[in-house]
Amino acid sequence: MKNYIVYQNENAIYYECNYSCDNAIFLKLGSESYFFTDSRYEIEAKSALEDVEVIIAKDLLAALIKVLKKSQLKRVTIDPQEWNLGSFKRLKESLPIKFSYKPFFSHKKRMIKSDLELEYLQSAVNIGKNSFRKIAKELAKRSGEDEISLSFLSESILRDYGKRALSFEPILAFSENASKPHAQPTKRALKEGDLVLLDAGVKYKRYCSDRTRTAYFDGTNLSFKKKQHFPNRTIQKAYDTLLKAHDKAIEKARSGMKAKKIDKIAREIIEKAGFGEYFVHSTGHGVGLDIHEMPYISSSSETIIEDSMVFTIEPGIYVEGEFGIRIEDMVVMRHGRAEIL
Repeated sequence: MKNYIVYQNENAIYYECNYSCDNAIFLKLGSESYFFTDSRYEIEAKSALEDVEVIIAKDLLAALIKVLKKSQLKRVTIDPQEWNLGSFKRLKESLPIKFSYKPFFSHKKRMIKSDLELEYLQSAVNIGKNSFRKIAKELAKRSGEDEISLSFLSESILRDYGKRALSFEPILAFSENASKPHAQPTKRALKEGDLVLLDAGVKYKRYCSDRTRTAYFDGTNLSFKKKQHFPNRTIQKAYDTLLKAHDKAIEKARSGMKAKKIDKIAREIIEKAGFGEYFVHSTGHGVGLDIHEMPYISSSSETIIEDSMVFTIEPGIYVEGEFGIRIEDMVVMRHGRAEIL
């Protein structure tokens, strides 16, 4: 059976034809493909796309409707997550077509990464790791500067001052502000004795990396290595518990296992140590063209883990107003086991 699919999400389109932009629709009619965009992207689209008809229009939906009417199709698949209500209402009312709804269709298709995708992801991870080292060195010199200015500095290093794109806006938080899992930078200054949490990633050929480290700043030295020593016993216990949960989830993950089982491995360790109520999110998520994609490593995920899936392991402990800790690595499933990228 031929696939008749309309894509609107930028990364979903890129996955299908190796080119996309912020105003495009992609239509796949079996062996025929159409890329709809406006005149701003005409030169790039026509030079980048092969075996795809590029249609330039001011009104992309009108152009799509015209092609679909001409095709006389009876059914087309869409991902309802990609469409706003107004656009879909117009599409549906203009066509005598039945729509088949497949939520997260592209994400499901992209869960198993190709060898080339794994190369790109590995490169993104390597760049991100090296950036973390550079950021640690710079932060160690800047006691007294606030989260806002140091977040900007960290972002500049991650971008290599304009040469790279980011997976997402970095999270840099000190001590009590780190108790917010997605903390916004404040005027809180870095000082001796602070806990420093950094969550950041870069893109390589559009593929994302994602990494989090939590470190102790003694006033002079700062390292994002996993071995950390905190003078506060509660924080040290929480950190050691989290590192154990992180390591065990990676060690025990297996292809053929449900994703929720991996989440359970990490969560049980945290709960047994008395920090269960402070672990407020899932253990991980898939990474690829999108920073968050399938598989989701959560307590409710029935997804069966398979070789060549890539996802994060990132348990966290957050005690409001006091501290927050997260340790995150990306892993790939190879030969039935998880390997840290």
